[in-house]
Amino acid sequence: MRMLRWFCGHTRRDRVRNEAIRKRVGVAPIEEKLTQHRLRWFGHIQRRPPEAPGGRGRPKLTWDESVKRDLKNWDISEELALDRSAWRLAINVPEP
Repeated sequence: MRMLRWFCGHTRRDRVRNEAIRKRVGVAPIEEKLTQHRLRWFGHIQRRPPEAPGGRGRPKLTWDESVKRDLKNWDISEELALDRSAWRLAINVPEP
């Protein structure tokens, strides 16, 4: 809306309604544009072949999975976390 107001030469202080500015410039209401975008995506999903994969991209990485990966990379066992002093020594990264 800020760009449309600038385009028309109005400021917020002029107290011109958003609908009037959109109508003057010829821009559709935001709600209709959002609906259009949702329906466009729905059409894309409906038209794709049935054998296409269901999700987009790779699955999200959970916190548990990232912790397990870190433990494996650093060669640390989960049981070591029960001993606080040993755990702090194992996970300590010296400052450069």
